[in-house]
Amino acid sequence: MTATILVVDDEPDLEALVLQKFRKQIRDGAVAFVFAHDGIEALQSIADHPQVDMVVSDINMPRMDGLSLLQKLQEAEDRKSTIIVSAYGDMSNIRTAMNRGAFDFLTKPIDFGDLEMTIDKTIRHVETMREASRRQLEAERAHASLSRYFSPQIASRLAAVSESNGMEVQWREVATIFTDIAGFTSLVETATPEVLGALLNEYVGGMTDVVFAHEGTVAKIIGDAIQILFNAPGDQPDYVTRAVACAHDLDIWAEEFRGRWRAKDVNFGMTRIGVHAGPALVGNFGGSRFFDYTAYGDTINTAARLEAANKFLGTRICVSAAVADGAKEFRGRPVGDLLLRGRSEPLRAYEPLPEATFKGAATAQYSEAFAKLEAGDAAAMPAFAALVGSYASDALAGFHLRRLLNGAKSVRIQLE
Repeated sequence: MTATILVVDDEPDLEALVLQKFRKQIRDGAVAFVFAHDGIEALQSIADHPQVDMVVSDINMPRMDGLSLLQKLQEAEDRKSTIIVSAYGDMSNIRTAMNRGAFDFLTKPIDFGDLEMTIDKTIRHVETMREASRRQLEAERAHASLSRYFSPQIASRLAAVSESNGMEVQWREVATIFTDIAGFTSLVETATPEVLGALLNEYVGGMTDVVFAHEGTVAKIIGDAIQILFNAPGDQPDYVTRAVACAHDLDIWAEEFRGRWRAKDVNFGMTRIGVHAGPALVGNFGGSRFFDYTAYGDTINTAARLEAANKFLGTRICVSAAVADGAKEFRGRPVGDLLLRGRSEPLRAYEPLPEATFKGAATAQYSEAFAKLEAGDAAAMPAFAALVGSYASDALAGFHLRRLLNGAKSVRIQLE
């Protein structure tokens, strides 16, 4: 790199002396010099040569002196490192110069050996500052990009150079959430572009805020569907518990959102949520041109199918046994053994419940009825019938009652 140095001095012989003393460095391309005869000319020279790296300036000059020039340079957005040259023993001006931000100073008559060492030191300082600025800019750009996927806390860590290795593809134990909106295709076909744009932007923004509040990662947004990860890219020892808490808060927010838009005569469907935990292949799959941090594998597919199972079960949240077993103090009720497409073995599923609902009488009655169904007890049908009669909104109890009426004899549920 060639360092460009602006020398500001009204002595007529100085330019020739500098070019003579630094001829080897100039010939080797290490330095290049620009000259000005006072502060006003120096400012114009910087405007004409923005590549100037540093300034060497005398103090006593006509029109604008070196101290005034130094002040102007320090006020500029692109501050130039400045060496001030002063008469020997002029400590008052030297102190003023240093207080105004001068990087170093020299005394006259100029010792060119001292000038060369001071210039070398200043160039190293300039290079260090430029590198720091470059890294800061890269970190800011990385943070802006990562903030679309990760919570502010995770984005800040990943934007740091020491955390940049979190993006490589690797197998990780994760908890994943899938969400989808019931009847969204019909809404797209009937809503105006203005309404649909406002609706979906508010929905995705609000759901993302909930995810980030739990320090989750938004892996994908495809239309109305959202895929969320926990324990990736960073380690979260309580990742399963976080996923359950996040699912509850997503459900609460989505129901409130749905109510607000229903008041505006917009029939927005319920949000269905599926949660599963297990190993997945996680990392940036975007190649060299795109950033696409996401996850693949059976764990991801199972979470998506649990989300779809809500449609048949009458629930809004459906989680696997891996989630129910892995979450701290899980509160929920069994759904049954789901026979999901693509899986050879049934998957025990649960509906997580808020604390108050879990402790309610209806949940205890449901658990008794489900235990009877699991044991093949003929009393299961009247038990579910009584529950549905008492709690008309219990869609899951109604689902099992319909199965019993259609001849089901076990908790196994075949889903397409």
